[in-house]
Amino acid sequence: MNVVCNNGGDMKKTRQLRELLNRPAALIAPGAYDGLSARLVEQAGFDAVYASGGAIARSTGIPDLGLLSMNEVADRITTMVEAVSVPVIADADTGYGNALNAQRTAKAFERAGVAAFHLEDQEFPKRCGHYDDKRIVPVNEMTQKLRAVRDALLDDDFVVIARTDGLAVEGYDKTIERAHRYAEAGADVIFVEAPVSVEQIEDIARDLPYPKLINMFKGGKTPFMTADRLAELGYKIVIVPSDLQRAAIKGMQDALQAIQSGREDHPAYQNMVSFKDREACIGTAEYLEREARYAS
Repeated sequence: MNVVCNNGGDMKKTRQLRELLNRPAALIAPGAYDGLSARLVEQAGFDAVYASGGAIARSTGIPDLGLLSMNEVADRITTMVEAVSVPVIADADTGYGNALNAQRTAKAFERAGVAAFHLEDQEFPKRCGHYDDKRIVPVNEMTQKLRAVRDALLDDDFVVIARTDGLAVEGYDKTIERAHRYAEAGADVIFVEAPVSVEQIEDIARDLPYPKLINMFKGGKTPFMTADRLAELGYKIVIVPSDLQRAAIKGMQDALQAIQSGREDHPAYQNMVSFKDREACIGTAEYLEREARYAS
């Protein structure tokens, strides 16, 4: 989606995201973890990319347990933002520490060019929202983090998403109370992680009259609901964090089996993109054209 300002320039990504959130339909943001996967999301026609913290961690060969540093994640996100023209919604985990750490994270992610990020109320180091045995910080600590983040951001259009993992720790009622506090502290969007039933998804929609994000992927704790139904309930963003990476893992495993077989006719080779199509995905022709234009 290419949104243009009245002055003829491209609309900044934060404003572009806010425009997208004003649509009746829910914004679907598939999870990517590097520049190539981000490009594929945009090329498939999606209006936003989700920079999945879990997928980024796994792409380095480690689990989603808060093991990567803020700088490592910010560096990766920078390459993803540069690869696409649509807004990128980033996973800022817990802000990588206290309120001051969260401020530093906010500044780094804003410099990287993301349009939004979500900050969560788990203790640092965090763990995947669909793992067991999560621990969360006191409400006041999280609200102060949100205020600190909002104070650090330079762009008033930057979208701050507050995630709570309270359902698995404190139960429904206290989680809803947390979400209200987070909205009061400056969150633009509320993200209640890992509802475990359709009824819970519907109850969250009813009890939180704010723009909402939901995490929806195959095989998680949250049951599948269509984007149309989620939009009817008031969910504005649907992230799908891990499906692309899981598909890529299966594709690479199949290709490795083909290589091991030594057979040119192995079925896995039929599922690979061609050399030409690969180069088209990453825009090699455009790079070569620019190289020729600037050649002396």
